[in-house]
Amino acid sequence: MTQAPDPAGTPDPVLSGRPGLLPRQAIRTLVERGYVRAGDPLEDGQFQPASLDLRLGANAYRVRASFLPGPGSSVEDKLEILRWERIDLSQGAIFERGCVYVVELSERLSLPRTISAAANPKSSTGRLDVFTRLITDRSEVFDAVEAGYSGPLYAEVSPRTFSIKVRQGTRLNQIRFRQHGSAKEEAGLLGDHALRDLHARSPLVDSGELAVRNGLVLRIELGGLGEDRLVGYRAQRHTDVIDVERIGGYHAADFWEPIAARPDGRLILDPNEFYILVSKEKLHIPPHLAAEMVPIDPAMGEFRVHYAGFFDPGFGYSPSGHPGSRAVMEVRSHEVPFAVEDGQVVCRLAYESMAEEPDALYGAIGTSNYQGQALKLSKQFIQP
Repeated sequence: MTQAPDPAGTPDPVLSGRPGLLPRQAIRTLVERGYVRAGDPLEDGQFQPASLDLRLGANAYRVRASFLPGPGSSVEDKLEILRWERIDLSQGAIFERGCVYVVELSERLSLPRTISAAANPKSSTGRLDVFTRLITDRSEVFDAVEAGYSGPLYAEVSPRTFSIKVRQGTRLNQIRFRQHGSAKEEAGLLGDHALRDLHARSPLVDSGELAVRNGLVLRIELGGLGEDRLVGYRAQRHTDVIDVERIGGYHAADFWEPIAARPDGRLILDPNEFYILVSKEKLHIPPHLAAEMVPIDPAMGEFRVHYAGFFDPGFGYSPSGHPGSRAVMEVRSHEVPFAVEDGQVVCRLAYESMAEEPDALYGAIGTSNYQGQALKLSKQFIQP
C-alpha cells in the first residue's frame, strides 16, 4: 500500500539509508510514496542514475525580468506582477532568444525533512546555450530546494543563442535528491586526499597524475582532436529555430562554426559569443559517486564555463577499464576578449558520495547520449 507523505516532513524510515545522493531506485521510492508527484504519470526515461528529469507543464509565461520570490512570496505572486503574456505549450511554442520565460513544471514536491534537492540544466539544454534554472516558492536562490519543501516547481528558461521550440512534456532540467544524516554522518563532498586515494586504486582520469584543487581540476584541449584537429565550435548568431525534440534533426554546419587548432595552442574568446569546447582529460565516474562541474575561481578569468554540470555514476566507463569520456564545456566570455591556452585550468569536478549505487549506470540506460564522447554537440545535431 502506498504511504501518503507526512505534511510536516517527518523522516521516512524507508529512506533511512546512509547520507548521500539518492540513486534512481530511491527516487522511484520517492515517487511511490508521494514525495514527488505529477499530473501525468512519470515516464521511465525520466529516471537517470542519480537524478530525475523534469517536464515542462502546460503553461509558460513570458516575463519582463528574471526574479526570485524571496522568503515571503510564492512564484505565482511574482508572476502576477512580472508576467507579460501566457503561452500555451500543449501544441508547442517558440521561446525566442534573449527573452525570459517561466514555466510551472509537471512535477511537484512534498519532501521529508531529511531530503533536499538541487537542479541543473540537462546536458543537451546547456549545449544549446539555453539558460535554465529551477525556482521554488519562498526561495532566495536558484536551483536549490530546501529539505522538507512542499510545493510546485518552476523553470526559468532563457535561450541565449538559438530560439527553441518546446512543448508540454519537454525536459530541459534535472533534479538530484540529497539524503541528510546527523552532522557526524553527513556525506558531503570528497576532499582532495580522498580523490587522490581513489585515483590510485581506480583511475578517475587518463592523464596519470591527478590534479586537484577543492575537486578534480580540468584543463582545456586546444591542441586539436581528430584528422581536422578541431578544438571546438562557435555558435552562429542568425539561425533557424531548433525544435529540442528533433533528435539528430539538424546539420551542425547550419548552426555552428568549427574551430581548428592554432599552431600556438591559443584561442581568444570573443565577448558574448558561445563556444563548445572540451577537456584535455578523459574521465570516469565510479558507481558509488556522482560529480558536478563547477567554475574555477572567477578571479582566474572573465568567462563562464558550463551550464549543465551533472555527471552520473558510470559516466566515462570503457570496456578497457580506463577513463573513456571527455567533459564537454559550454563557455561564454563576459565583457572583454579573453585568451585561453592549451592545457589551461578552466573548471573542476566536485565529487559526492551516493547513498547507494544506482541499479543502472550511465551508459546502460537508453537516455545516455554522451557516453564515450569527445568534442560532441547536443543530440539535436548531426556532426560530420
